[in-house]
Amino acid sequence: MIKKLLLLILITSFSVSFSQEQYYNDVDLTLYGLQLKDALATKIIASHTNVLEYTSSGPDTWDACRATDENVSNTNEVILFYGWEDGTDSDITNDYSRDKDLQDNGSGASFVWNREHVFPKSLANPILDTDIPGPSTDAHHLRAADRSRNSARNNRKYGRGSGYSDFSTLDFHEGLDGPNTAAWYPGDEWRGDAARMIMYMYLHYGTVCLPTAVGVGSKEFTPDEMIDLFLQWNVEDPVSQIEKDRNSYHENPSNGASQGNRNPFIDNPYLATRIWGGNSAEDTWGIYTSSDTEAPTTPTNISLNNIALSSVDVSWDASTDNIGVTGYNVYVDGILEAQTTNTTITITGLNTNTTYSFTLVARDLINNMSTTSTALDGTTLQDTEAPTVPTDLIISNASDSSFKVSWSASSDNNAVASYEVYVDGNLNATTTDLFYTITDLNVSTTYAAQISAKDIDNNISEKSAAVNGTTTDGSSNGVTELFISEYVEPSVANNKAIEIVNLTASTVSLTNYSIQKQSNGGSWVDDYPLGNGTIVPGDVFVIVHVDTNNSFLLAESDLFGPPNMDTTPYGYGSPLNFNGNDPVGLFKNGVLIDIIGEEGNSSNHIQNATYRRKGNISEPNTTFNSNEWDILSANTFDDIGSHTSTLSTKNIIFESFKMFPNPTNGNTIYFSVTEDATINIYNVLGKLMQSSEVTRTENSVDISKFSTGIYLLKINSGKQFITKKLIKN
Repeated sequence: MIKKLLLLILITSFSVSFSQEQYYNDVDLTLYGLQLKDALATKIIASHTNVLEYTSSGPDTWDACRATDENVSNTNEVILFYGWEDGTDSDITNDYSRDKDLQDNGSGASFVWNREHVFPKSLANPILDTDIPGPSTDAHHLRAADRSRNSARNNRKYGRGSGYSDFSTLDFHEGLDGPNTAAWYPGDEWRGDAARMIMYMYLHYGTVCLPTAVGVGSKEFTPDEMIDLFLQWNVEDPVSQIEKDRNSYHENPSNGASQGNRNPFIDNPYLATRIWGGNSAEDTWGIYTSSDTEAPTTPTNISLNNIALSSVDVSWDASTDNIGVTGYNVYVDGILEAQTTNTTITITGLNTNTTYSFTLVARDLINNMSTTSTALDGTTLQDTEAPTVPTDLIISNASDSSFKVSWSASSDNNAVASYEVYVDGNLNATTTDLFYTITDLNVSTTYAAQISAKDIDNNISEKSAAVNGTTTDGSSNGVTELFISEYVEPSVANNKAIEIVNLTASTVSLTNYSIQKQSNGGSWVDDYPLGNGTIVPGDVFVIVHVDTNNSFLLAESDLFGPPNMDTTPYGYGSPLNFNGNDPVGLFKNGVLIDIIGEEGNSSNHIQNATYRRKGNISEPNTTFNSNEWDILSANTFDDIGSHTSTLSTKNIIFESFKMFPNPTNGNTIYFSVTEDATINIYNVLGKLMQSSEVTRTENSVDISKFSTGIYLLKINSGKQFITKKLIKN
């Protein structure tokens, strides 16, 4: 049946060859799925014969943008990506066009245009460098844009929205503002353009430019890393004339800044549907959708079996089609939940004691869809079983006003949701971690700590056996002040961080503390308060640049620097935008108490390096002394989040363990340990999945058998342990 369809497509393609781009004559367009993706990738890579430089004396990406984004109504202007307004209002950032000669020359002027990387450099893997011609200089994803509006988008992922370009109010992600970074909506007019450029970059550069890295959406129903957001935008926003003109320019070798290749998804948006599925985009060539117009029959005889707490088995009779049924869409309460080629499927992740409506739609190779089946309702079972009682409670890190309680994970017939922490029988806090630091306690006082577990259905276990914790008397251990324990200034991007440690015997409030920088060794500027939190003894506080994208820094961050905007104070993320010639100071009540870098030194003397305070240092120093620091290579992030001290300070326990990379998409994780340790890995239900031993030299653990998800790691050494979350992507 498939051979018959391919022959039909070939015959049809000959009859409409006038509408098919000659560029694709050597591509087998009868392919589909990832085979078609590979064939198109081979074509655009082979025909990309002119790799442009970002900026040069010859034809470069400036020249390409000036040509491809030209305003046909006024050839002295370029069309601005994300823009929509004719320039008559007071907001210059929303202009639809701008004079070609007002390109950004680095002067800091506002009324200029620059080159928007639709796929932000920092979201690629590895991070793109415009000094190296390649993905970062590919003009197919560079668009003329207002400089300020481009800066507002920054490296935010794309997300849902409506109307004009702006921050999304629907989608958020881990990014420059932390875990609640608002995504960026390019605007109704530009969303299809953005989607097709992302598709091109993924086609051309593969894992370097993943759609999952640049958009908020699901890849559940695609065969690779494409997400539903871009497929939807490709359908909703048809190809514009400016996109067509860009393609024509770049294929023509007589154009000075052309690349030689085209974006296939501009030529025919349906190619994306044929590769990745989803709703049908426009078939501008007519060689696919016109070859088969008959939809499959509607699935019948739906039945529900093996109904459990959170899952249901759904089965049905097969549909028929004139060419062939290629799969079924399974809907739960009208929302697409799964796709399958079988006539049975297990739907998981359901809520207990809840009624759901199940329907099905059959589809064929041309994406013709059957009518929706008759709905069948089913109710999951009710959960009345409480989690097991938490065990192995341990008290550590006692200070004058706090101590830390840790415990082993509970298990449950469904899923543990959280833990309740009790102090002297009173509920003190709720946490999803396997540890909690209890604060605001009295000095030299003994408290009874207990833990109970709660599942997702609010069944609560009995309280654990009580364990006593005693605060210290608050007497001095000889250390009197906070100080900077680590400084991270990377060789590229904005993965910059300052770490501050508390080695005193008391919990310290951050209310009166701030950081400033000496801009190019000049005056102290941009006093940035550290907030109203506290640091318990032995703990650290990490401030990172707002544009940090390193997963390790993001996981350990306690505070993000100011937004990277052209504003005063804190322009462009200052003081966290230090560049190696900006000494950074820790201030208390406006008075300098510690410094990294030589005061008044405007040379690049602390550039491209990580500075880590040596373990024998116990006090701040307003005079920079390089002998107090271990100087490590640039882009060293593995120790951020803890500080190892060699001081024999009483009542302080340091968590010197490190785990990396985290999150990971690989099969191995590594540990930095000072002593032999046992690594126990639990799933979110509290089930022990694996136990491994690590040492200073044998410090890796194989996690290849684990599927994508979140795991809890309990790391034991002697009588001490810490618990970490591991995210496997």
